[in-house]
Amino acid sequence: MRPVVSATPALLASVAVGRPVRGEFTYLVPEALAGNLAPGQRVLVPFGRGMALGFYLGPANAPVEGGVRLKPIQRVLEDSPSLPKDLIALLRFTAEHYRYPLGEVIRGALPPGLSTAVDEKEAKPDIQFFVEALVTEVPPQLARAPAQAAVLQYLLAVGGRAPLDEVTHAIPGARETLKKLATRKFVKWVEVTLQAGVREGLVQNRPDRLTPEQAVAVKELQGAVDAGGFQPYLLHGVTGSGKTEVYLRAVEHTLARGLGSLVLVPEIALTPQLVGRFRSRFGGDVAVLHSGLKDRERLFHWQALRKGTVKIAVGVRSAVFAPVEHLGLIVVDEEHDPSFKQDEKLRYQARDLAVVRGKQASAVVVLGSATPSLETLQNTRSGRYKIVELKNRVDDRPMPTINLVDLRVERPREGQVTEEAPILSPQMLQAMEETVAKGQQVILFLNRRGHSTILLCEVCGLSLKCHDCDVCMTHHRSQNRVVCHYCGVAFPVPDRCRECTGPLLKLGIGTERVEAEVLERMPHARVARLDRDSATSAEKLTELLASFARRELDVLVGTQMVAKGHDFPGVTLVCVVMADTSLAIPDFRAAERTFHLLTQVAGRAGRGKDPGRVLVQTYNPDAEPVKRMLAHDFDGFSKQELEWRKALAYPPFARMAAVRLEGEHPEQTAGVARFLGNLVGRHMPPASAGVRLLGPALAPIARIRGKTRWQLLLKAPTHAALAPLLARLEAALADVPNGVKVVIDVDPGAML
Repeated sequence: MRPVVSATPALLASVAVGRPVRGEFTYLVPEALAGNLAPGQRVLVPFGRGMALGFYLGPANAPVEGGVRLKPIQRVLEDSPSLPKDLIALLRFTAEHYRYPLGEVIRGALPPGLSTAVDEKEAKPDIQFFVEALVTEVPPQLARAPAQAAVLQYLLAVGGRAPLDEVTHAIPGARETLKKLATRKFVKWVEVTLQAGVREGLVQNRPDRLTPEQAVAVKELQGAVDAGGFQPYLLHGVTGSGKTEVYLRAVEHTLARGLGSLVLVPEIALTPQLVGRFRSRFGGDVAVLHSGLKDRERLFHWQALRKGTVKIAVGVRSAVFAPVEHLGLIVVDEEHDPSFKQDEKLRYQARDLAVVRGKQASAVVVLGSATPSLETLQNTRSGRYKIVELKNRVDDRPMPTINLVDLRVERPREGQVTEEAPILSPQMLQAMEETVAKGQQVILFLNRRGHSTILLCEVCGLSLKCHDCDVCMTHHRSQNRVVCHYCGVAFPVPDRCRECTGPLLKLGIGTERVEAEVLERMPHARVARLDRDSATSAEKLTELLASFARRELDVLVGTQMVAKGHDFPGVTLVCVVMADTSLAIPDFRAAERTFHLLTQVAGRAGRGKDPGRVLVQTYNPDAEPVKRMLAHDFDGFSKQELEWRKALAYPPFARMAAVRLEGEHPEQTAGVARFLGNLVGRHMPPASAGVRLLGPALAPIARIRGKTRWQLLLKAPTHAALAPLLARLEAALADVPNGVKVVIDVDPGAML
């Protein structure tokens, strides 16, 4: 029988392990570490048969069961905690609310360099090496060293100083030669720290004066920061009303009080322009956090925030976990955007966590949007959030005029063949020609990538579908391939139907096809495309947006990446190529998302001196989101949609959780779905509690990557009413066979 190790409670530590295991674990604190541990420090701990990254959370409170042999913490991986105390509280809430292992939540919140079991290293800023000549001419003693003389002659010819990379690129082998010249004191190497700059075209100066509405909003937010304490606001401003300037003034005031600010944007697509505006105003006192950065850059920004040397963080949803010290203000820009909900691993909603973090930190929270989510709107109507409105555009610029193109009328019907409507209707093409002729810019919006979205056999009528997913393949003409946008599988375009060898028709349109059509119809125009296929890196994305801002392009064709908060004064025409793409999705939020997207993209027009106009092509001109968007009627749309949601008990009048299953064997997956459904059914509260179970049923997309998908949906008036059922489901996951993956998605963003 092994001896039992006893320890005083003071020498027991509670540790979250960075593995997919739930709960906290108790470890012994070695005498050498007693009194030297601080909550939030990364530690190395024995786990299973090996070692694992752990996070010290504080002394263990719960007594250890008799007979359990405790293991000691091996060592500490950093001098000071990576995680401040307030962030630990947020991460604990996140793990509990979204039903995810705490150690994995913490590990996912950390940047590269801190998310593995290695000692912390100081991240260095970007540096560039220059070579500088210490003489004004080639000295005679280099007559017998022609290689050294040639390199020095080149350096003198370009002004006596040049980047090292430039010299080594111009003269092969120059690096070793320069070392010899440096040893002989003819040149010296200079290390220059690169300061984060703003790409030309993305700089914006501080306006001399605010509009009356902006001034009221700024005064309200500054007063709330001065008062201290948690206060959430909805900043509801029409597109072009100057919400970003209100954010900047609020951050400016917060910084003057010695407090930190956190600004969240929905996607990397929006980051370059917003970061440009913040760096134009605050210089180097802005840390940027998103996945498009190099690992070293993300670690450098994280460490600067943790030390308190930088007080402003700007980033995408994961930045909600940024270690901003003395947090006084949180801004969530475009708060309605579905990108704030993560749909893999830890399925959190960053907007909601921003509000929780603001409450924990006693900070002011500003949720900004021209089309607020119905959840946020209902919170203002119930009095939980205050509302500040910007009803007019800056400089009293008019809202863009919106005109409709009915594709039912435009579609040709000649003979017995029913053709597709033209991609660019005559009205749209004429408007584009006129706009470009005036030296103004055009945005074409279509929320589908690729060239053709369906390849259909004209003999048997079957569409070309992915082998492993229940979706159609998308044709990418530039690659001459068909691609599944769910699993990523791709192969050359087949010549014939796989079933009957009939010819294939290319139907449906994507951004690639729209771009090709514009180039064909307007060969004189400078055209670019912005979607996930073209913007393959943060650098390419930034340069494309900067180029458009500098008016080096006439037409920008894109997906929803072009709709998100960009401010291009040269854009006077926005064309929605197809307004119907999101209406048919089997999701209760389909109408809301369609209205948001159409309103947001329309808002890119007319933000400069020239008035804007919008052309919307649609097969459904009577659809409620389309009609309301044409009239700029957000109030009417939201009122009607909220009434419908209330009648059917959907958010914001209910809380939801989705239990999603996927497995390789259809029968096994269906069996597990029925088992979980029966489990929930046996423990349902009385009907008066208002808790409902929908399913189990096949998911709307029943197969992805060859795996069958099922789902259960739970609805309840409050999250507290759902919690006991979710706890039972979580406990039951231990009995689920390995062949079936089960995910609990709290507050799901999509029903697919």
